Amino acid sequence: MQVSEMRTKIESGNGFIAALDQSGGSTPKALKGYGVEEGSWSNEEEMFGLIHDMRSRIITSPSFTGDKVIGAILFERTMDGQVNGKPTPQALIEKGVVPFIKIDKGLEEEANGVQLMKPMPDLDQLLSRARGLGVFGTKERSVINLANREGIAAVVRQQFEVARQVLAAGLVPIIEPEVNIKSPERAEADRILLEELTKALDALPGDDKVMLKLSIPQQPGLFQPLVDHPRVLRVVALSGGYSRTDACRELAKNPGMIASFSRALLEDLRHQMSGDEFDSSLGGAIDEIYQASTVKQAA
Repeated sequence: MQVSEMRTKIESGNGFIAALDQSGGSTPKALKGYGVEEGSWSNEEEMFGLIHDMRSRIITSPSFTGDKVIGAILFERTMDGQVNGKPTPQALIEKGVVPFIKIDKGLEEEANGVQLMKPMPDLDQLLSRARGLGVFGTKERSVINLANREGIAAVVRQQFEVARQVLAAGLVPIIEPEVNIKSPERAEADRILLEELTKALDALPGDDKVMLKLSIPQQPGLFQPLVDHPRVLRVVALSGGYSRTDACRELAKNPGMIASFSRALLEDLRHQMSGDEFDSSLGGAIDEIYQASTVKQAA
């Protein structure tokens, strides 16, 4: 796929984006969910080797194709690794799946009800390397815990600063200001985030487009103005701690939003499964998430 074909697929393709980007802090939890207990590795290198094996198994599965999975978000080490002897982004592209990379370095401590992203001093080098490997875009995550206007505005401001850096490098940013679905002020946080994102999108210079990765709103359809915004290439949804069944039910109430699930995609996969069992389980998850992304229901 050429860059223009990737853009078309992401902008208008039927399907969803797989989030295969668990990083250092979340890797042990992801491995435990996969049936690999914490004592199974003796150092960080072995731990990342195990998670790369899991991701390779997913990517090479016959169930994982560009027909329903239009994109995949990778962790930096996964991007730099290989699948069947090929650079991981190339392996994805050959299956019709558009590669993205997670670029944030984790979260700061909470202030004003939010967690901003930690500094990314080597971002330009990472973006250059990613583009050279055929990566189409990036993903960068912040967290919103409370409906604090000052905090949410700071999250959006930082996200768009990074987005401009990504766009300047020739990549498409996925801006991810995650609203904690367990927040006691979730509905109001959703509303403030909508207002702040709209202002930032309206102020974008030039004619570049960004993507948004958002928690499924408590009020179905709330983010429709973002789906329709001329500066937004696509709006994708994170599962945010929902089970796959619950995430798919809520996503289906939001026209124009497609999934970018991680835990909800992987929750039934175990490393002890046979090849057929693994492919069948992954295929079932893909079908369920694809349906919620493409077939919408009344709220």
